[in-house]
Amino acid sequence: MCRYNPRMARLVEIHPKDPQPRLIADVVAAIRNGELISYPTDSSYAFGCQLGDKKATDRIRRLRKTDKDHNFTLVCKDLSEISHFARVENWAYRLIKSLTPGPYTFILQASREVPKRLQNPRRRTIGLRVPDHAIAHAILNSLGEPIMSSTLSLPGDELPLTNVYEIEERIGNDIDLIVDGGPSGVEPTTVIDLSEGSIDILRRGLGDVSSLV
Repeated sequence: MCRYNPRMARLVEIHPKDPQPRLIADVVAAIRNGELISYPTDSSYAFGCQLGDKKATDRIRRLRKTDKDHNFTLVCKDLSEISHFARVENWAYRLIKSLTPGPYTFILQASREVPKRLQNPRRRTIGLRVPDHAIAHAILNSLGEPIMSSTLSLPGDELPLTNVYEIEERIGNDIDLIVDGGPSGVEPTTVIDLSEGSIDILRRGLGDVSSLV
């Protein structure tokens, strides 16, 4: 179901386990049209937009009040996309393969396929992940490329937003489309930096890292 209010983001209700193809197509069309969306993942809700869309990523920065060093994340459908957009050594590939799909974000050296403005300006890194969520997978498979993404955390909040009606109330005038996939978790992903040839856990989130320490 899609509810439309001209003053607010469109709210699209999608089944969390069996996403309706017609509604997924609507979301993909919105992304390709330059719209900024919120959508559910296996950890929490996230902002999402088309890869390389400067206006949309600037909107995310304004909403989150992040600085130029903020690491955006490419949400990918599988490991082949990660290898396309990042430089992945064999040991890192094996580690990522063992933890995906799942609630992990990996910081890697970006490949030439990633626009420079999306990379960390000093380190030339990018965050990448493969979520374990049916709606996210359906969007990614239909879109045919990664979603440019960032956790749906707002300034002053300790936790990401998890309820679509709260998302609508807080930022419904600032984004274009809200994918309602039901309640999500409250923990962000675990962030693992592999860009320097070692394993550096930058943030402990939902993903278990007990086997890595």
